[in-house]
Amino acid sequence: MGKISVVVPTYNESENVGNLTNQIDYALRGIDYEVIFVDDSTDNTPDVVRAVMKENPNVRLEHRETETGLATAVLKGFDLSQGDYIAVMDADLQHPPAILRSMYAVMETGADFCIPSRFIPGGSDGGLGPYRKLVSGVARYIGKIMLPSLRRISDPTSGLFMLRRNVIEGADLRPIGWKIMVEVLAMGTYSSVVEIPYKFQARPAGESKLSSKVTLQYLKQVAQLTKRGKKQTGVTVTRWSSARLKSELDKIR
Repeated sequence: MGKISVVVPTYNESENVGNLTNQIDYALRGIDYEVIFVDDSTDNTPDVVRAVMKENPNVRLEHRETETGLATAVLKGFDLSQGDYIAVMDADLQHPPAILRSMYAVMETGADFCIPSRFIPGGSDGGLGPYRKLVSGVARYIGKIMLPSLRRISDPTSGLFMLRRNVIEGADLRPIGWKIMVEVLAMGTYSSVVEIPYKFQARPAGESKLSSKVTLQYLKQVAQLTKRGKKQTGVTVTRWSSARLKSELDKIR
């Protein structure tokens, strides 16, 4: 059974990190894991994480004071990770931690990449308001139009995924903004992707970081990837039903 590294970039999420860690610990019971918070906060989030670390030895903290940005935070998490599988998820609990166990079940079948999707049967983006749904939808289709590596992925602009370490080894990752998975899909080395359904949740505390700056960064990122992105050939994309997922989950209980 492989070890999971869960990389969580944080910016002023003090109200959520304790709850998040508890839910991750429950979801991954019986599985070797670590949680790496890469933190750029200006509030007391680092202190909250340090308090959690005293209770849970699987939690690690990298607090940055001279660098900011979600994309670079995730890359730092990649560098610090020790797991066979690396997961990336948001700290705001809109990505339900329980899905980590499902992603792990997928990886244990030999897949290179697992992407939970809001847009296959059993999934939902109900945690998004109308404006964010519009922005997310436009970003998703721009990416699919401009980048062939995204076209068969139903939810390519999500920030929730798990991959094998070798997918990013040697990859020329230069992400800007928030859409790290777009960068990995365009630049990584992989042959199999499995999509599983998940339901995007409403944020329980804090505020969304979405801004016009983030949107412009995404457009710049996609434009750059049209020039340097790899031609991904021979990649299989499989969508699991809820029944198939349950069957695989039963094998690791």
